[in-house]
Amino acid sequence: MTTYTRYVALGDSQTEGLGDGDDVRGHRGWADRLAEHLACGNPDLRYANLAVRGRLASQVRDEQLATALALRPDLATVMAGMNDLIRPGFDAAAVAAALEDMYEALTGAGAHVVTVTFPDIGKIAPMARPLRPRVLDLNARIRDAAARHGVTLVDTFPLEFLTDARMWSTDRLHASPAGHTRFAAAVAHTLALPGSDDTWSQPLPPLPPATRWRMATTELRWFATFAGPWIGRRLLGRSSGDGRTAKRPELTCVP
Repeated sequence: MTTYTRYVALGDSQTEGLGDGDDVRGHRGWADRLAEHLACGNPDLRYANLAVRGRLASQVRDEQLATALALRPDLATVMAGMNDLIRPGFDAAAVAAALEDMYEALTGAGAHVVTVTFPDIGKIAPMARPLRPRVLDLNARIRDAAARHGVTLVDTFPLEFLTDARMWSTDRLHASPAGHTRFAAAVAHTLALPGSDDTWSQPLPPLPPATRWRMATTELRWFATFAGPWIGRRLLGRSSGDGRTAKRPELTCVP
């Protein structure tokens, strides 16, 4: 059994923890939850979270990798690419190359690296169904890169429960508290941490079927509340992460 003492998380809004808390109380998220699990087995664990919302994969590499390496982690998680995937001009090869740069550098420095594929986002937001080929392409590249560098992969695409609406916040871009909890448990189980098991993979109880009217109303409300403003920011060249920095830039104890 491996005991980790220095955990560093790299990524974007999912790793920052959006959908699990708010900007007033703070965001918890799956990486914080994983760190808490690690700290249960090792109170000496130190944890840093360098993730910043809105970042593209190349920005995660360029802005976070050097800092991560300087912290000398023995465990690192890398989750990036969704912000690229949903934008015009998506280049799967370039995104995968940025991810692979991080895998190579972190594993080369002696860290155990964990990464992730993306779920079928068309099942989460029906208007995103045309993006499914992008998801398949990027996931295949992530699997190949992870295998080349001995990176532990949490393959979310085959997991049906991860496209359940209850796993996602109302914006459908960020996991809900339940989704963050399950994903943290998935990583813990993949790492064979003490106290982990496969209960995270159990299906959710079925929901009653929604009427077509309710589904159409839900889609229109989602577009007006979340998709429309997101498109507006893209047209103005703005990002939700403008002016933001990492919430835990240094290795500190987990409360």
